[in-house]
Amino acid sequence: MKPVRIVKGFLTVGFWTLVSRFAGLVRDIFLAKYLGDGPVAQAFVIAQSLPNMFRRFFAEGAFNFAFIPMFAKKVEAGEGAEAFARDAFWGMAALLTVFSLLAILAMPLLVIMMASGFVGDARFDIAVTLGKIAFPYILFISLTALLSGMLNAAGRFVITSAVTILLSATMIAGMILANRMGWDMGRTLAWSVTLSGILQMLVTWAAVRHLGYRLPFRWPVLTPELKRLAIIAAPAVLAGGVVQINLIVGRQVASMTEGAVVWLYNADRIYQLPLGVVGIAIGIVLLPDLSRRLRAGDDEGSRASFNRGTEFALLLTLPAAVALVVISWPIISVLFQRGAYGAEATANTALALAAYGVGLPAFVLHKVLQPLYYAREDTRSPFRFAVWSMVVNAVLAIGLMPMIGFMAAAIATSVAAWVMVWQLWRGSRTMGDAARFDDRFRYRLPRMIAASALMGLVLWGLSVLLAVPLATPGIRTVALGGMILAAMVFYFGTVMLIGGMSWVELRSALRRQR
Repeated sequence: MKPVRIVKGFLTVGFWTLVSRFAGLVRDIFLAKYLGDGPVAQAFVIAQSLPNMFRRFFAEGAFNFAFIPMFAKKVEAGEGAEAFARDAFWGMAALLTVFSLLAILAMPLLVIMMASGFVGDARFDIAVTLGKIAFPYILFISLTALLSGMLNAAGRFVITSAVTILLSATMIAGMILANRMGWDMGRTLAWSVTLSGILQMLVTWAAVRHLGYRLPFRWPVLTPELKRLAIIAAPAVLAGGVVQINLIVGRQVASMTEGAVVWLYNADRIYQLPLGVVGIAIGIVLLPDLSRRLRAGDDEGSRASFNRGTEFALLLTLPAAVALVVISWPIISVLFQRGAYGAEATANTALALAAYGVGLPAFVLHKVLQPLYYAREDTRSPFRFAVWSMVVNAVLAIGLMPMIGFMAAAIATSVAAWVMVWQLWRGSRTMGDAARFDDRFRYRLPRMIAASALMGLVLWGLSVLLAVPLATPGIRTVALGGMILAAMVFYFGTVMLIGGMSWVELRSALRRQR
């Protein structure tokens, strides 16, 4: 992949991820409207976070980082990629079927692990019930992740990005039906989560078959290739576990304050919008490309891909981070303050969003820097770094909780993310020129920062001028949209004017995208 094709890949994945994230935003608006920040809402957040946590532990955060480079290299060399994928698919299916059954039986313990503050009130029993219904999602979505890895290695990014829309679509449909039919809203949402996993797996399975791969059933066998995959994946599994411990710490801190689980969840969903669009696009496109280039010994091409990926990430992430900090209250009030979601919930969610916004560039840089290690089949180093990050997160979250309450979790998350970035960057210094920033990147970075800072001033001024419209139902959405659009025009105009990006290169990538 040439650098301009790398940008094209980012744009492809970024577009569909943006659509998916907006669908998720609509879903969360419905959740806030119907459930607010009450007991059922808090219980559902914990119930759906359990399969998602283990999904990242088994699939996205570990297994795929080991599977994709191995599969991509086998495809490149013609060394039995289909047989390897078949064995991995059915091996994962067997492992996660057993794990899901055990987790359902142990659901009360899992809920205590995630939110011990629920013990002794109605939230606990609701979370246990909803968790048992939603947990099988991990089986189907993990298999979807493996199938998506096969498609990504072949450069087929559209299906893997677009299929995630099904989760939000299924949940929205479930809420509408529950409201009209009088069904229990919490249970309907939990069933919608599991159903969406089945639908996502079926769609990606069909796409893989269309690509020419057949994965007929086979009783799981621990082949030499799977043993090697397990050896490579094991440190990444542990690293994923460390990351999820950070999540557990945050949930535990939040569960001690009534409503905080939902406040942090909604703030998390907003900052996940730019993180998903940029970070996931980079992770999907960059890892297979770096793996192929390293196999071919193309250090110059690897460096170009790494630099253009980082450049593209920060071009979009820096202004997004500034916006989340400067206009966090208008964003949350316009999106969520309706129905059962009140003014106090809005104010607290906005505070959490601003804290997450400070860490947004770090979360995206994880996606840029980690492929440098995983493409070299080095999963041990990220694990060591993740352990130190976990320690920082736990110390800050627990230590600050008595002083600032639920905000300790959000602040600790962002600080730990920057600690992780520093370690990843420092560790990459031993990888040679392929992992170093080039002159073009060093020239453009300070200009992107300057343009983002100026945009922040513009946003602050607009938020003051539009204070009344932003608080007026009926026109506040238009006011917020106009303010964001004006800031985007200002930012991209400024960054092009001062040399932070090239219109010629962007236009070339867009033309190839079409």
